[in-house]
Amino acid sequence: MTAPIETAVADRAARSNTELLPLYRQMRRVRTFEERVGELFVRGQSAGSMLHLSIGEEAAAVGVASLMQEGDTFTTHHRGHGIFLARGADPKRMMAEIGGKEEGYCRGKGGSMHIADMGLGHLGANAIVGGGIPAVVGAGLASKRAGKGAISVAFFGDGAMQQGILYESMNMAALWDLPVVFVCINNQYGMGTHIEQATKGRALHERGLAFGLNAETVDGLDVREVRAAATRVIDAARGGTPGFLAIECYRFYGHARMDKSPYRSAEDEEQGRAKDPVQFARAALIEGGEAEGTHLDALDQEIAAEMDATIDFTIAASEPPLNSMFRDVYAPGEPEPEAVAARIDRILARE
Repeated sequence: MTAPIETAVADRAARSNTELLPLYRQMRRVRTFEERVGELFVRGQSAGSMLHLSIGEEAAAVGVASLMQEGDTFTTHHRGHGIFLARGADPKRMMAEIGGKEEGYCRGKGGSMHIADMGLGHLGANAIVGGGIPAVVGAGLASKRAGKGAISVAFFGDGAMQQGILYESMNMAALWDLPVVFVCINNQYGMGTHIEQATKGRALHERGLAFGLNAETVDGLDVREVRAAATRVIDAARGGTPGFLAIECYRFYGHARMDKSPYRSAEDEEQGRAKDPVQFARAALIEGGEAEGTHLDALDQEIAAEMDATIDFTIAASEPPLNSMFRDVYAPGEPEPEAVAARIDRILARE
């Protein structure tokens, strides 16, 4: 539900570019990390045959994740690198996971689309459209019963807006007054299908309103606007009113790294990429006198060096041993399954 004009004006007046610099830094880190992920893939050193970049969605990830607190939990979809990084993930461990290395968050077994980390409250990324959404209902229920004051956030794309599990989850969250927030990052395309071809109802937040959720839609160009809307929704969720936030942005590149977007015109891509949240924040900092271009250039170079190091770290990292496939599958102390060849040898030796 869009805030009254008076509230919006007061919110805007209360904010200054002083808070924008750290938000810009995080968005630039997300952007640069994703660029390096693409480079790792092109070099043939990423695990798996697909990965999905979130370039163009940085304000959504940073605007929401910057408000999360210790004890909060979340799930992401297959385009979740930026969200996890914005939440505080170590980019080296993230890149190592994407590279399928032992030093990764999941010891290389999760890859790009299935990263998880209980330490930061990441309940897991899910490549199934909408697959991670119901997990936050359980997390929210656990938090409410334990009286922790923590929230659980489900991040998903506009493609999940046509999945029934979302509506079941919103209904349960509303019925039980759970501290849950549903965040739809509407990048305009579900794989190769434009949202206009997927649904007649473009005001996505109205679907949240129908279930009794505190719901808003915000333009993902200005990270300050995203953060302000997210503040209203998250604060209400901590008080027991679940929320829904739709963030409008544009997916700069194809669905996956090798997708050349034949379903989009060059004009559409040019217009979409003009809505660049990172460049918008940079211009706002300079125009507001909060930072000079040379200072931001130096910051960008520092971040580039940080992310270059993630590539070096991943290449030097170790391949997971074969028997690590059993780790985290069987209970601690249980014997590992015996290899078929070893079992045959043992049987033949007995005979």
